[in-house]
Amino acid sequence: MTSGPNNNQPREKIVGQSRSLSDDEAQNITEMIREVQQSARQLSIPSEDLDDQATTAMRAEVATVVAQSHVRDILERFNRNYLYGLGRFDEYDRGLLLKWGDGYSRKHIWITVEGSNLIFETSHERTCSKPYCQGGRHIFTPEQWRDPRVINEELGEQFHRPIYERSDD
Repeated sequence: MTSGPNNNQPREKIVGQSRSLSDDEAQNITEMIREVQQSARQLSIPSEDLDDQATTAMRAEVATVVAQSHVRDILERFNRNYLYGLGRFDEYDRGLLLKWGDGYSRKHIWITVEGSNLIFETSHERTCSKPYCQGGRHIFTPEQWRDPRVINEELGEQFHRPIYERSDD
């Protein structure tokens, strides 16, 4: 018998080292996935589809916090390495949105700025007992978000299982 999740035998260890993808490798994988899925979904909103009053640009003070926290850079790296570039970024006056998946597997992470605080909200709730968790929102003060390790850890938790997986597999 093979070892697996339904037996009490331990799984075999995976041998090797992880590595980052080059930009070309990531682009090729993205194109292969989109081709197999036969997806015509665009990864950005065409400007002609936006209402005249809609905004797709962050306010200056919001953009400053996003830039200083490096959250956009970290999200782009996670999108490339874990979502194979299939995530879609949308900017709004109060923040940034990263969406991925289709249909029932659609997930998203909202990054908004309130005052000088950086706030993370997700479409996939998780139980949390962290001191910065308030009603499902993770609120980071400037002292916290100025440390890229804190942001990286937060996003690492969000992307631990970025693609929907059935629990009975």
